[in-house]
Amino acid sequence: MYICKNFCIFAAFFTIIMENNTIEMALMEPDERELVQFIFDAIPDQDRKGLTPDDILLVLDLMDDYLEEQGLLREDPETGEMEYLDGDVDETEQLNYVLAAMKEEGRTISAVQIQLIQDAELQYGIEKGYYEED
Repeated sequence: MYICKNFCIFAAFFTIIMENNTIEMALMEPDERELVQFIFDAIPDQDRKGLTPDDILLVLDLMDDYLEEQGLLREDPETGEMEYLDGDVDETEQLNYVLAAMKEEGRTISAVQIQLIQDAELQYGIEKGYYEED
């Protein structure tokens, strides 16, 4: 019984990994997985070459790192949730920050791909009502 239960858990986890192609994607919350899939699907095929869902996830994390450094993202001390603060984001500066960090990580990603990820993340936020369209 114990072996069967463990095997079923392993099989379910393996299925999730295979559906999402990576362990990191499989461990994400459903809304994060939805965001990454939305972004991946929004990128034209010719610009998607060599780009993985893990790359998208890393770019999103680096975008948040940039916001945190700029004082536009902080952890709420009461809830532990990250909260975005009002302010202007210099998208070119953020792009350069992410591009440099990706190069440091040894990832090969173009500025165009990063820009497309930024644009798709913004579009996703607008569609979900997180952002207002300017």
